[in-house]
Amino acid sequence: MAQGHGPKPHLPAAAGPGRAPDRSRPGLIDRRDLVAALDRAAEKPVTMISAPAGSGKTSLLRAWADRPGQDRRIAFMSVRPRQQEAQLFWLALLDAVRVAAGTEGASELPPVAPGFNGGALMDKVLSELTASGGAFFLVIDDLHELDSVAAIEQLAALLTDLPQGVHAIVATRHDLPLRLHRLRLSGELAEIRAAELRFTEAETRELLAACDVALSHDVARVLHQRAEGWAAGLRLAVLSLAGHPDPERFVAEFSGSHRTVAEYLLAEMLERQPAHVQRLLLRTSLTDRINGELADLLTGAAGSERVLLDLEDANAFVVSLDPDRTWFRYHRMFADLLRLELRRTLPAAIPELHRLAARWFAEHAQVADAVRHSQAAGDWAEAAHLLTDHTVSLTLDGQAGTVVALSRAFPAGAGENSPELALVYANADLHQHRLDEAQAHLEIARSYAATAPPDRRPRLRTAIASLELLLARLRGHFDAVFEQADALPSPTAGQSHTEVALAGDLRALALLNLGVTEAWSLRLADSERHLLDGAALARDIGRPYLEVACRAHLGFASGRRSFALVRRRCEEAIALAARYGWDAEPVIAPAQAALAGALICAGEFDEGERWLERARRVTRSEGEPGVRLLVRLISAMLPAARGQHREALAELTAAEQVQEHMVGRHGLSSRVTAWTMATQARLGMVDQARTLLAGLDDSQAAAGEIRTAAAVIRLAEKDPAAARHELRSVLDGTAPGDSLLTPIEAHLLDALACRDLGDDHAARAAVEQALHLAEPDRMILPFVTTGAWELLDALQHRTSHAALVSDILDAVHGDAPAGPDRSAAGPAEELSPSELRVLRYLPTNLTRPEIAAELSVSPNTVNTHIRRIYAKLGATDRSSAVQRGRELRLLSNGRG
Repeated sequence: MAQGHGPKPHLPAAAGPGRAPDRSRPGLIDRRDLVAALDRAAEKPVTMISAPAGSGKTSLLRAWADRPGQDRRIAFMSVRPRQQEAQLFWLALLDAVRVAAGTEGASELPPVAPGFNGGALMDKVLSELTASGGAFFLVIDDLHELDSVAAIEQLAALLTDLPQGVHAIVATRHDLPLRLHRLRLSGELAEIRAAELRFTEAETRELLAACDVALSHDVARVLHQRAEGWAAGLRLAVLSLAGHPDPERFVAEFSGSHRTVAEYLLAEMLERQPAHVQRLLLRTSLTDRINGELADLLTGAAGSERVLLDLEDANAFVVSLDPDRTWFRYHRMFADLLRLELRRTLPAAIPELHRLAARWFAEHAQVADAVRHSQAAGDWAEAAHLLTDHTVSLTLDGQAGTVVALSRAFPAGAGENSPELALVYANADLHQHRLDEAQAHLEIARSYAATAPPDRRPRLRTAIASLELLLARLRGHFDAVFEQADALPSPTAGQSHTEVALAGDLRALALLNLGVTEAWSLRLADSERHLLDGAALARDIGRPYLEVACRAHLGFASGRRSFALVRRRCEEAIALAARYGWDAEPVIAPAQAALAGALICAGEFDEGERWLERARRVTRSEGEPGVRLLVRLISAMLPAARGQHREALAELTAAEQVQEHMVGRHGLSSRVTAWTMATQARLGMVDQARTLLAGLDDSQAAAGEIRTAAAVIRLAEKDPAAARHELRSVLDGTAPGDSLLTPIEAHLLDALACRDLGDDHAARAAVEQALHLAEPDRMILPFVTTGAWELLDALQHRTSHAALVSDILDAVHGDAPAGPDRSAAGPAEELSPSELRVLRYLPTNLTRPEIAAELSVSPNTVNTHIRRIYAKLGATDRSSAVQRGRELRLLSNGRG
């Protein structure tokens, strides 16, 4: 700890704003009647303390909360100055609740993130208050500093719905639109106003006596009358009167408004302090919070921390902000008065003090404070550079509202029309989905970057490329994304820690946006690579939100490889989001939707519906169009699987409407069109389906899913031969397409056409091929939606896919296949593909020679595989091997 120098502050103890009266120290009084009044008020669910600055609100709250012998759980928080972020407010409140409840170690606080859902975090606070049980007090001081309409509305909802036994006490300089009239009418709101907070004449005399200030009865009465019982005025008067040579003259000379009294008393108090204390109080008053190191810089002297500690110990309008007492703030009114005095006495020093503070905050990665002080110094160019360089990082830190407020603080010439700040406004536009405005600002930023100083061009171009990738993604302008891929930033040697961090943020964001857009363009291999790189980088640089966002899309990007991988990656992303409290946030919707799709494809319709509902709840109507289209498509899959074709058609129509608002064409749009035509045909709307097909260009019509839809139309027209002709390019692999579903659908539709043509042998062969393709991922949906499940009964006991056939028939008859048994221990050693094929024959009635014939291998080979299967599964016979295979979900639990 730094050591002080010179005499200590000339400050007698007085009941101050940051510390409750301590009866073990002289000079403090206990306002018993006022504390008792708050006790009575706090019996109501909500207590509002509303009074001007310096009325003693914080002193009352601290005195009430810190009384010895009180067995109360109190969550106490003070709102930070100019708090514009609802997210930071709710996180601070949640932390205070957990500390008071003793549950702060149970789980981590959710990290700050863009795209914050205030309602969800408010629900978390409400949930923890409910779980606390018993009496619990929520105390919020300085609520007037909360400059977020959303947070105030959410707080109003919380205050009107507090759990039983929870009481809230709110202190503010002025009334806020909390809409508490219902509580007031029902008698559930208590209010303490300025009149109740005023010192009585008796309390004024008690305060003077406690501070060893001797005044006559008449002079003490005059002091009380002049101060009108105003707590801050009396406190300043006591500080000035201590040791004053002529206290009666001092009392006689001040009068007027609270502000006039306060300014006079402050000047008197400062004159009586040692020079180094005066210097510290005045020069550090410019910052919202101060520590010893920063105070030393602003005063040009060492030992500031000791002085700050002494000031707090004397209750002289100084409050420590952390348990270690390293950061401090002045009482808000006291700081205002000190700044007025600084402007009066040292106006020329103010710009340089702001520059020193700005430099210190910038070096300590506290960018918002650095920008504010640069603006206050009139260094508009430096403020613009700082804000431009850090605008993306601040947004990722959940401070988008702060960025907007800082940008509005620039003068007209350096405001929205400034090329330097165009990037800031573009970022804010993107955050608020004002896409046309964002594009206009990015065009200005590009022009500025071309003529900017050489040392700034690389960073500006990197930031522009990152935001243009995001804009292209939000507009569905997929081709534009790939034009920016070469501009992805990479760390370079010689960069400072701050430069590396900024480059990391921009690169991780760019990898996310590039990977997502590649996914929507069905460039899945590239998408998977960029999303994995983005997730790894985000984890390395400590950006969990970006990591979750990358992993949320990885499931969809894995769709070409296997549905098992889709499920695993979706579940991993959802688990990671839940760890941070984001399992009900839009960022995880892609994983929830992709998991729902994988489950529906596997015939687990009810479980798929559960995840689909979660995705629907967090998908915003104005959100990313790619995600909205995915959710709509999967929403159509579910009713289609259940034979509810009109409901499916409604969802597909909604998906088409999403596509209409996108600049480019989503990779899933072809499947939406194909499913729309097939659904129309199944509803008997063949003419509409044919019209839709006729409206496609040659490139669109050649897609595999469109050819399968054309086959459905032909089958509805009772033309199976034409249906087979439509499927030819899909079956021979020449039709473009990436979906695992399309080839399976094609073989099943071919089977139905063969059946209608009377070729049962070809129909069975086509079904077998479909089963072979569906087996690795247990793909059930195509058999249900095409109606080809009707062909399976004859095959059930003469196929190597008996377990899959059983699962398909269970799904058709309403018995969803069971999901994997996560609790079952795996086999001692993984079964090989050949052993798995043999295992899937064991539930059938086939003998070993017959299994060998089906697999075109020798009976000895089958015997060898069965022995290995028994050993790996710990089975002794065929029956126990089948049972063990079902436990491990290697076999169906159903009809097989």
